[in-house]
Parts: sequence; structure tokens; C-alpha cells
Amino acid sequence: MIVASTGMVADLVRAVAGDRADVSALMGEGVDPHLYKPTRSDIARLMRADAVFINGLLLEGKMTDAFARMRDSGKPVVAVGDALPQDRLLSPPGFEGAHDPHVWMDAGLWAQALPAVRDAVTKLDPAGADLYARNADAYAAKLVDLDAYARRVLASIPANARVLVTAHDAFNYLGRAYGIEVRGIQGISTESEAGLKAIEELVALLADRGIPAVFPETSVSDRNVHALVEGAAARGHAVALGGALFSDAMGAPGTYEGTYLGMIDLNVTTIARALGGEAPASGFQGKLTLAQR
Repeated sequence: MIVASTGMVADLVRAVAGDRADVSALMGEGVDPHLYKPTRSDIARLMRADAVFINGLLLEGKMTDAFARMRDSGKPVVAVGDALPQDRLLSPPGFEGAHDPHVWMDAGLWAQALPAVRDAVTKLDPAGADLYARNADAYAAKLVDLDAYARRVLASIPANARVLVTAHDAFNYLGRAYGIEVRGIQGISTESEAGLKAIEELVALLADRGIPAVFPETSVSDRNVHALVEGAAARGHAVALGGALFSDAMGAPGTYEGTYLGMIDLNVTTIARALGGEAPASGFQGKLTLAQR
């Protein structure tokens, strides 16, 4: 049994392990990993697991020490974010010298975590080595196609509208990969509070540059996003809610948006369409549901 911290990590492990492992996520739909506190049953699940896969890079804030203690006790704990090339990690100012943990927002970068996952599950189950290698290669090809789709539709956004304003600063890797300026109301971690000055500055940005939409997130309160819409309206600029994006958690289990491919598809399709770009309403693979569009 393998337990992963977030849905994104679980989906990556599941893509490699296939049917040879029981993979589950500790944190589900709409859960904020920055603030998550494990229950007694969560700890029991982790202790029973043969291995634990986490994002790392301090994403799982309040659980970081617990994972370190598990690793010290001899349990395999694999931090997929820590396996990525250090020179590809972002270190935003004001984040105490740590790296931005939202690495999955760049599909091309996320694909670079696959070798670490493949090697870890192979170590657990050497008999499945060939299958794990084939699965990793097949999933890497899907991520290449997803990355190409994201580049194409996000490139269609008009130059003056290439600004992504969201509830918290989770989209910097997406911005770097696909050439979009990113501004979050809250900081990298949702533990930080948005000040009135930050909201006023973003309202001015929206009004002065004519940005057409702002985006709430499924795992973060939308109160501050609505404050931006109201503030821009008071300055004579109408700003639309562009659709809720998946930031720190995926969609409902059993849905397309409850997979990593669906999560990123929903995000880039929603962003492109709301900011004036061109993207099919049904997304990358024609699988986006009407409710999410």
C-alpha cells in the first residue's frame, strides 16, 4: 500500500504503478495542503503504508516534521519535488529562502519527477520493473502532449491581457512556462494573510491595464477575489470571475478533473478562454465537463 500526500502526487504514482499497487491520497478534493493537520486515522494510514510519497519543498507545511520522523524511522518517504533539478525551482522573494512548491503547474517540469517515482516503486517491487518503466514512458508522452496544448492555447491570449490574478500565489511555474504574468492576492502559502494594500494594488492593476478576469481557486476562500471584482467596479472597470482553478488540490475522485491531466486541462482552458484566448470549451482531450466549464 502506498499513501501520497496530495492528489497530484498520488496520480503521478498511480500512473507509474498501475494495478500493481494500491495508491491513495491523504488529502482530497478542495483540501489546502499548506494548512492540513493530520487526524489520528491519517497517521495510522501512513504508518501502515509500505511507502509514502509527498510533494516536499514544504508544501505539506504542518506535516513536514512528521514525514521527516517517518523517514528517520526507516519508512520510505519519497519527496518528488525534491527530485526535480534545483536550477528549475523558483525561489520567490519573501519566502524565507525556500523554493516555491507548486511545481506541478508546469506539465513539462512535473514530467521530470517521473524517474524518481519509477525508481522508488521499482525498489519496492523489483518484479514490476519493466512495467513501471513502460508506464513512466507512456505517461511522460501524455504530459508532453498536455504541455504542448497548454503552450498553444495560452499563447493565444492577447498580449495586453496576459496577466493571471488568483487567490494565492500558486501559479508561478505556469507563468514561467507559458509566458504569463502571475499575481496572487495571498503569498505562496495560504498561511499568509492578504493585506488591504495588496488588494488595493491589484485593483489598480486590473483597472489600469484592463484585465478582463480574475480567478478563484477551489481550495482557497474566494472572499478576496470578490473584493477585487468589487474594487475594480468602483473604479469603473468590469472584471469577470474567470472560473475556479485547481491550485493545491484536484477535482472530485472519479472525474476527469480529478486527475492531473484533467486538472491542468481545466486550468489552462479556463484561463485562455476568460482572458480572451482561443481554446475548445471541452479542453485538451474533449473531456471537460459542462459543470466545470
